[in-house]
Amino acid sequence: MALVLLTGSLLAYGPAARVVLEWRPDALVDDPWRAWSAAFVHYSRLHLIGNVTGLALTAAFGWVSRLPTSSTISWALAWPLTHLAFLWLAPDLRHYGGLSGVVHAGVAIGLVHLFITGTRRQRLIATALCAGLVAKILSETPWRGSVQQQDGWDIAIAPIAHVTGVLAGTTLALAAHALGRLSRPRLSP
Repeated sequence: MALVLLTGSLLAYGPAARVVLEWRPDALVDDPWRAWSAAFVHYSRLHLIGNVTGLALTAAFGWVSRLPTSSTISWALAWPLTHLAFLWLAPDLRHYGGLSGVVHAGVAIGLVHLFITGTRRQRLIATALCAGLVAKILSETPWRGSVQQQDGWDIAIAPIAHVTGVLAGTTLALAAHALGRLSRPRLSP
């Protein structure tokens, strides 16, 4: 999954791809691929480097945590849902591109998995990471507007994407674990 996101981001870098790939709710009916392709769009080199770094860390987290196939499937499903949630939570977001929402979904999926199936130590680590994730999102003040100028960035950012990513990832990871429990054979007494 991370390789698909990385490859797409590298191939789509530049202004020409942006026109047909970025999130635009007004074009969604005619161009439904934008729910996926928006993740490949980056508006500056710093934007691309920041998101690819986050993607690499998320992939390493998943690898070290030995996340199951169901987590990868959850991440793949969270990818478009992260962007489609803009229709509900950020209807004023007219243009968007970047991996950050999908990366946040991947982190949330890993944390849910560790909370549910991890050892005591893994759950403690997941708790610390979750606290850090919540603090990060709160510090970005997504309620102040869908698009914001923030220090250190050469583009306007959309911190609401981090929120929609965490919501999509958490929801799908919980659903995957619930389905996994339902599909396991029950032992007779």
